[in-house]
Amino acid sequence: MFWYEPDVKEVEFRKEQVVDPKMLFYGSSSIRLWDTLYTDFEAFKPLNMGFGGSTLASCIVYFERLMEDLNPDIILIYAGDNDLGDGRHPEEVFIFFKQMVSDVRKRFGNIPLLYVSIKPSIRRFNIIEQIRFTNKIIASEIEKMDDNVFFVDVFNKMLDSNRFPDRSLFQPEGLHLNEKGYFIWKEVITNFMLENNITLR
Repeated sequence: MFWYEPDVKEVEFRKEQVVDPKMLFYGSSSIRLWDTLYTDFEAFKPLNMGFGGSTLASCIVYFERLMEDLNPDIILIYAGDNDLGDGRHPEEVFIFFKQMVSDVRKRFGNIPLLYVSIKPSIRRFNIIEQIRFTNKIIASEIEKMDDNVFFVDVFNKMLDSNRFPDRSLFQPEGLHLNEKGYFIWKEVITNFMLENNITLR
């Protein structure tokens, strides 16, 4: 996974710019490209730990290295999108998800862990059923956990009236979000945290 190294080093640089972050946003380029994240979640002292092209598998590989010296109150993860895009099966993503939960618990204890559903996208509409199924099995597993792990569903908020990915939420390439798309994410995540009383310690 050496090809991730420049992006991982960029995350390490970002870590140095934020003193004692309390909410970590970890995952793929959908996190990394969130330009308004620091103002959108200013009250939570966020740190953007997204690295481009990352899979849930690579987030596990780099977890210990990137989480060193951090002591968050909350962690939010968006990953799994690229795993499916690379041809992995939903069951593989499910196994990676369970490993990620285990890693978070070992390092940070029982802090709130928010897993953001894999988004629908125009570019990956050919695997929309795999995305739906992956979200379904992860959401079902989270329901059984009762362990301060939460499933945040952005999937349904990103569909148009015909149940297709809403083009107005994406950049022209049809994969990454635009400003309107990130506004939807901010609203969904913020409302979810309020409804579930997820706050800093």
